[in-house]
Amino acid sequence: MNSAVVNVVAPLLIGAVYALLMSLIREPHRRTFNAIMVAGAGAAYLSGGGLGAWEYLFAAAITYCAFRGLNSWTFIGIAWLLHTASDVLHHLKGHPIVPFAHNSSLGCAICDPVIALWCLRGGPDLLAFIRRRSSDQHSELAN
Repeated sequence: MNSAVVNVVAPLLIGAVYALLMSLIREPHRRTFNAIMVAGAGAAYLSGGGLGAWEYLFAAAITYCAFRGLNSWTFIGIAWLLHTASDVLHHLKGHPIVPFAHNSSLGCAICDPVIALWCLRGGPDLLAFIRRRSSDQHSELAN
């Protein structure tokens, strides 16, 4: 069970916490910041991911999507999904994203789609959503 928590549950929580923390950044800066984040993630394997020239192809595709993401949450989401594909390939055939953590690319491949889904939904302010839900529940209880 401990292995499942570390390999699956923790990356899911990390993705959710990432989206939650991003809510601290107001729009339009939130989108710009996330475009920069995914561009950086796209270059993560360039120092020796073990897949040769494919590393540069993935980095170029993610960089293009990140650039387009400066004006579009959809492109940021697509870039995170491309990074997910890269993570899967690295877990199966290449080197892990964190050299001393064998399953780090697997964790990244589980975390990244959570972030991608949040981006494809337009990078909403999750803290405001939680506040509204909490306020609505308190209002219902008062009535």
